[in-house]
Amino acid sequence: MTDASRKGSSKSLDLFEAGRRDTGDQPLAARLRPRVLDEFVGQDHILGPGRLLRRAIQADQLTSLIFYGPPGTGKTTLALVIANTTKSHFITINAVLAGIADIRSAVKEAKERHDLYGHRTILFIDEVHRFNKAQQDALLPWVENGTVILIGATTENPYFSVNRPLVSRSRIFQLRDLEAKDLRRIVQQALTDEARGYGNRQVHLDDDALEHLVEVCNGDARTLLNAVELAVETTPAEAGVIQVTLGVAEESIQQRAVLYDKEGDYHFDTISAFIKSLRGSDPDATVYWLARMVYAGEDPQFILRRMIIFAGEDVGLADPNALPVVTAAAAAFDRVGLPEGRFHLAQAALYLATAPKSNSTFAFFAALSAVEAEGSADVPNPLKDASRDAEGLGHGANYLYPHAYRDHWVAQQYLPDSMHGRVFYEPSDQGHERDIGDMVRRRRELQLAAVVEGDDGHVEALTHSPEDRRRDQWLVRATGDLSAQLDHVRQRLFAALPLTRHHVVLDVDAGSGLLTWEAIRQVPEGSVWALCTDRVAAVGVREMAAQHLDELDRPVVLEGPISRVGTLVRLQPEGERLRFDAIIARNAFGDLEDRESGIHSIAALLAPGGRISLAETVPLLSQRLTALLKLDTLGEDLSAKVLQAEADIYTDPDNPKVTWEPENLGAIWSASGLVDVEVETEKLTARRRLTSHHLGSWFHPGGAKHRTFASFLRRYLEEGELRKVRDHFEAALLNREVQWSTTYAYVRGQAPTEA
Repeated sequence: MTDASRKGSSKSLDLFEAGRRDTGDQPLAARLRPRVLDEFVGQDHILGPGRLLRRAIQADQLTSLIFYGPPGTGKTTLALVIANTTKSHFITINAVLAGIADIRSAVKEAKERHDLYGHRTILFIDEVHRFNKAQQDALLPWVENGTVILIGATTENPYFSVNRPLVSRSRIFQLRDLEAKDLRRIVQQALTDEARGYGNRQVHLDDDALEHLVEVCNGDARTLLNAVELAVETTPAEAGVIQVTLGVAEESIQQRAVLYDKEGDYHFDTISAFIKSLRGSDPDATVYWLARMVYAGEDPQFILRRMIIFAGEDVGLADPNALPVVTAAAAAFDRVGLPEGRFHLAQAALYLATAPKSNSTFAFFAALSAVEAEGSADVPNPLKDASRDAEGLGHGANYLYPHAYRDHWVAQQYLPDSMHGRVFYEPSDQGHERDIGDMVRRRRELQLAAVVEGDDGHVEALTHSPEDRRRDQWLVRATGDLSAQLDHVRQRLFAALPLTRHHVVLDVDAGSGLLTWEAIRQVPEGSVWALCTDRVAAVGVREMAAQHLDELDRPVVLEGPISRVGTLVRLQPEGERLRFDAIIARNAFGDLEDRESGIHSIAALLAPGGRISLAETVPLLSQRLTALLKLDTLGEDLSAKVLQAEADIYTDPDNPKVTWEPENLGAIWSASGLVDVEVETEKLTARRRLTSHHLGSWFHPGGAKHRTFASFLRRYLEEGELRKVRDHFEAALLNREVQWSTTYAYVRGQAPTEA
């Protein structure tokens, strides 16, 4: 290694070397930086048991990462933890101070270490968004070929502030403002740690003082610790005790700092929250976000411009007065200014929040898309300018003047022939548009009729109108089949779960992995656990995962019955602490012998507030075989026996697998401790071709444990009658396509949240 590279290395490690030393002259926030993963407080959504990032750090299998979040949430601290635990060489650069030369120096050192010693190098870049495009481009090849593993930290949204190629090669982890419980725990550490905090001094922090500090620091641990340090260091001890009262705490951190950057994420996120609150007709949230922006110094003209846009885009004709009200408020603000102009800001915002909503003005953009896609269609002859060519070409001929007719309206064609029948504007059912909607639709129907009757009158003398490509509009029918039905059920199951990228999900009775693979797509920074109740399914899921997924992305596959799921989870690393944010299943509980025990075992694995989303086929409400064909030719007596035999299947007291009703499932989940349990049924139909395999299974003799359609028929039929029924079924159904109906019961619920 060259002297220059050694020199560059020592500079780059100063921050983290300082983090490893306990020096008394450092600020409290620096002294208390966690050194290992178990000391890290908060961010459980990415570092809790089972989360991808925690597993990657513990296994020292890091790929390039970008940590994104507000100041004081632990981005740099997390990098320090990684530096202390990884076996890789660690280099740190601050993008504010560094340039391309520093990147080249770090890359050179990384290559030398790899070539000489086989060591990997992790390059941590603080404030990575500060690098310009050229600097980020200079880094890209070395990240791509694995010379360095990048860990970037940024307070800006990396999808906007970091080059797309770098983002695509990195996992993004978003850190959140710390919760109150995390902040209290950090203060407790500061007051009890003798080596790095105030554990060797008698400091008493009043409860109301603590709550004030936690409330005002806005989720920023650094701000909190700075305030604690100021309070302790500036308060004289009385009888050896430093008493931090509410008054002292208020002086140490007097005003909440609103996180707001007029050119950054918080600017766009806050205005987005404001607009969405307006759109959602929530006046309370509207004035809150408006106050946040005004308090932080946002330009009122920017807010007013957005409200003027909103009046046209989201209120529109549902309340035609919205635009005049907002523009009047903007004019009043121009004349009055701040601070009194805040009344006009609030008036405009509250008017929009409480106004009826309609986005029907998007009709213009639908028309614009049609123009872009289809080019310029010819103007109908009656609508052309008659002042120039009326005599020679007949332009304007046959135009009907609306004011000459009753109600100042007459049916005639205004769209080009090629646009015949197109609908762009659809009135909403809100406010003013609700009153005009029926009128618009009735007139549209009359317009279409007028076009059909008057087509021949729109042909110009010198040419002819283009062929009407939309005159006949065919309805495209999506053919339903089994795969489409499964996709529909899967979509419904996941739609009921508010999953985030960091959640931990359990797929119960995973089978082929239909739900497992979708869960992996939706929680890439969390983890997915798949319970397979038989060896064949478990092997299949493991092999599929090994073929297509990196090791850290693969599901944790458990093998065993549902009743043992708790034990199977606890046998895994960190299984004792693991709880699932979501549990999903399809046809896992309907066939269980001991349904109650299985459900209680699963419910016990939910985290506080965790949710379930289940779908079960309900045999009692699904397809009856006798409904697939006519029984008349069998004769009245034999038909009645067949119908009775089939009815017995679903009333058999010895077979709870087919006799249960959807409400039974809901009651069991409620009894297991879940709240807000909902049960909904849906009947779906799919095309199914019946083969000899299907009929063979129906008419298999069966046995004491395996009951079939034939075993119930034998209760009423002689052998000859049974053969006649089977022949009838084969003649009517074998190799025929039928519409097969299946009723699903969807069960949703959640575990109680912690008090």
